[in-house]
Amino acid sequence: MNRAYSTEDDQGTGRGPDAESVAGYAGRVRCRSFCFLERGGERWTVFLVTYPDDTGRWRGHFTFRGASIPAGEELRTAVLFVEDDEVQIDLRARSLGRPLLLALLESALEIRERRTQRPTDARLWFQQQLTRSARRGPELVVNELDRSDPALRSLYDSYRLDQVSHLIALIDPDDFRALVERILDGRTIDFRARDRFQLAMIVVQELERRLVLPPFEVWLEDYLAHQEEYRIYTHKLHRGEELP
Repeated sequence: MNRAYSTEDDQGTGRGPDAESVAGYAGRVRCRSFCFLERGGERWTVFLVTYPDDTGRWRGHFTFRGASIPAGEELRTAVLFVEDDEVQIDLRARSLGRPLLLALLESALEIRERRTQRPTDARLWFQQQLTRSARRGPELVVNELDRSDPALRSLYDSYRLDQVSHLIALIDPDDFRALVERILDGRTIDFRARDRFQLAMIVVQELERRLVLPPFEVWLEDYLAHQEEYRIYTHKLHRGEELP
C-alpha cells in the first residue's frame, strides 16, 4: 500500500504523521474494498484501512481511488476511528452512509487541490495591496497656488507606498520571502488567514522605514517641477511595466 498521503492528519496540521504509524504496523494493516461512489461522472473506489497503534487500540481511515488520481498517490481522510478492536471500526464505518462518504471524498479532493496549487507569490501580493492603497481617481494637477490642497498629503502618502512597491519589485522572490520571515520573527504570512493584512502592514512599515524618502516639503517641490514624470512613473509601476 503506498503512503503518499494527500489530506490533513487528525491534528489538522497536514503533515501526515499517521503515515509513520501505519508504516510501523505494515504487517498488520488491512485495506479492504468498502464501496463505490459516483462523482461528476467518475467512479471512485472507497477502501477502509485499519491498523493497531502502539497502545493496542485500532485506528481506521478511508482512502479513495479514481482515474483522476495519478498512480502512486493516495487520497485519504484523517484518522476517523479509534476503537478497542477492528470490529467496532467496521460497524462505525458502515453506519456513516453514502452522503457522508461523498462529503469526505469532496473534502479530501479540496485539500489535495489546495496543496497542489502554486504558492502565492508574496511579492506580487504585496504589490497588489500597495497599488490598491495608493491614491486612485482623477489626475491631480497642481500649480503654485495649490500648495495647501489637502489632496497633496494623500498624494504624498501614495508616493511613499509606491516606493515600497518599487523596492519589493527589485528584490528576488526567494530573498523577499526570507526578508518577510525575518521581519516577522520567523513567521510566514498565510494569505488565506484573517490577520494577513495586519502582518503585511508590519512588513510595509519596516520596509518604508529602511527607505530614505524625502520629507513632504522636498517631495512637493520636486513634484511641482516634474508632474508629468511622476504620472508616467506611477502608471508604469501600477501596470507592472519595466521601471527605471
